[in-house]
Amino acid sequence: MMTDKDGAFSKVAVDAGDGAGSDSTRLLPKIEAASGWNPPKWALMQRLLLDTLNDAAVEFVQRYTHPDGTLIWRDNWPGMDGSDDPYEAFMNLALLYALGGSEEVHALALKMWDAITWQWTQYGQIHNEFDRYYDWMHHGEGYLYLYFLGLTDPHLPKQVQRSIRFAGMYTGDDPEALNYDKEKKLIRSPITGSQGPRFTMTEEDWCTHRGVLDDYLAPFEDIPGVDFASGKCRWSDDDVYREVIRLMNERMARGDVPLNLNATSLVAHAYLISGEERFRDWVLTYYAAWEDRARRNGGIMPDNIGLSGEIGECMDGKWWGGYYGWRWPHGFMTVIEPLTNAAMNAVLLSGDMAHLEEARRQLDLNWSLGKQENGVWVVPHRHFDAGWTDYRQPDPKYAIHLWTMSMSEEDLLRANRIEAAPHFREIDVPSVSGRNPVTRKETKHFIGNTYPWFRYMQGLAPDYPEQITQAGYRLIRQQLEKMRSEAGNPRNWHYGVYNTDDLSSIHFWQEYCPLYFESLVQLTLGAPMHISHGGLQHARLRYFDADGRRPGLPEQVGALVEELSADSATVTLVNVGLAAERRVIVQAGCFGEHRLEHAVCYDEQGKETGTVPIGSKWVEIKLAPGSGIRLKLVMSRYVNAPTYATPWSSESDYAQVLHGRTR
Repeated sequence: MMTDKDGAFSKVAVDAGDGAGSDSTRLLPKIEAASGWNPPKWALMQRLLLDTLNDAAVEFVQRYTHPDGTLIWRDNWPGMDGSDDPYEAFMNLALLYALGGSEEVHALALKMWDAITWQWTQYGQIHNEFDRYYDWMHHGEGYLYLYFLGLTDPHLPKQVQRSIRFAGMYTGDDPEALNYDKEKKLIRSPITGSQGPRFTMTEEDWCTHRGVLDDYLAPFEDIPGVDFASGKCRWSDDDVYREVIRLMNERMARGDVPLNLNATSLVAHAYLISGEERFRDWVLTYYAAWEDRARRNGGIMPDNIGLSGEIGECMDGKWWGGYYGWRWPHGFMTVIEPLTNAAMNAVLLSGDMAHLEEARRQLDLNWSLGKQENGVWVVPHRHFDAGWTDYRQPDPKYAIHLWTMSMSEEDLLRANRIEAAPHFREIDVPSVSGRNPVTRKETKHFIGNTYPWFRYMQGLAPDYPEQITQAGYRLIRQQLEKMRSEAGNPRNWHYGVYNTDDLSSIHFWQEYCPLYFESLVQLTLGAPMHISHGGLQHARLRYFDADGRRPGLPEQVGALVEELSADSATVTLVNVGLAAERRVIVQAGCFGEHRLEHAVCYDEQGKETGTVPIGSKWVEIKLAPGSGIRLKLVMSRYVNAPTYATPWSSESDYAQVLHGRTR
């Protein structure tokens, strides 16, 4: 036992144990914090946010659903699009619980997954609990919900069964969904799902997009009656629409595209929940196939691979112009984003940082193709038949995600070489959670502050924790006001003065959702929020409630990750309550992929009070009422096999996969 100079217990260590064994025998290293702390504003705001979000979650579900969880909405929905949108709107129920949300939130997360899956099965978009067919931009968005459920209770039989079965649709092991060619190591179409590759799309498949895509660039440069240079393509014109679908089937529907790399998250998720090596092997093999394709294409990632494995097979030999590729509809974003997701998944499953190299190469190549415009470096975001075009300022978030994983100087430089102004203006931080401070547009899933958090991690924005939590509270209030308005009443979406019985209502749940908490992810887990089109929620730390035997921070506990390095994370834990002791288990890595070696402990004034050996992925912190502690957790990173397993998981917890009749 050690004491600080005032004689109060600063810590007690150590109950020996390496974290192995059943939940009845496992002994975790323990640190006791008894020094009284004045609760910091960030900690009080975290607890206010969690309480507010718990209430908002219940109100949100009640506002938009029938008692069984099905959404109050239309009696039909056409086309192949759609299920990703309600999944996206309600997926944060699961992530909220994993951070410390209420048990009621957990029950709602499970209920809403089942209800949405059932409802979109009735509409026709889902078969065998998975989308019949669509692309991995939208699969990636929707199945974030599945990945977040893995963080809630990884041993529920339905979650285990689904995860393994869904992965089988992309490893070539599901005879009904042969999306993957094991020999050629390619996903056979950009449009895939539970009924296999969709080589021929119909006009009905795309009908819900026609109005929106009128304002998008044409997918091809030679569509009769379309002026490609105008940047518009009239999908609402029947003749143009028929020709677009014909050309898409001819040129885009067969073969692999970089967007399919988002499928590595689905298969990595299956590994995290099952531990089956075949899923790990598939992620690494499929990622390596794309690395090879870039090498064969002179270093540039091609955006279309034919069924034979040849680059440009259906595009007259062009390496550009594929589905969600260099030309249409978003350009570079839909090449680098899935590549970044896959690279990070490969590192997670292997521990080998070399897997980040391909994403780095593509970022560096894109940077090298840039030029100065008005004193700012801009890079091409598209490639047309005439060459590189659409020069814009680059987005630093991909380099930031790589840096959070590598902690390398080279990735730090990649992020810092980009002009900050489009991504952050200090004066706006308190008021813009989830909005781009320049365009004022809402960002996808309200993930809008990756760059400001990155500055905080570099010691450049010391007030960020208070600013971002306050901004988060304002955002929740704004969303609740919108949700409670007449425009937010789902029964007005088809009737009355709002008369919004149109295709745009598929996005309304996202527009009115109040469950946004970027600050909680960043500050407690020590990481940016996931990449919104299909990235796993990587993190440096994760927490469990030792008394509640559940994921997330215990009641009245706040956590702030203040510093990150290649071999440490500095976190402050505070019990803001004065009535009860709290016990929190800190896990190294969101998936236990790191090992904690020892902890250096500090008091409220920053004075070092001792060092505690750990030697485990977990350490239990005992927080007396009104106490706090700052810990520099020294760790070895990516040395453990990643898993969703909890500190209490044992062999008996793992659900058996159920097998149906063979005839």
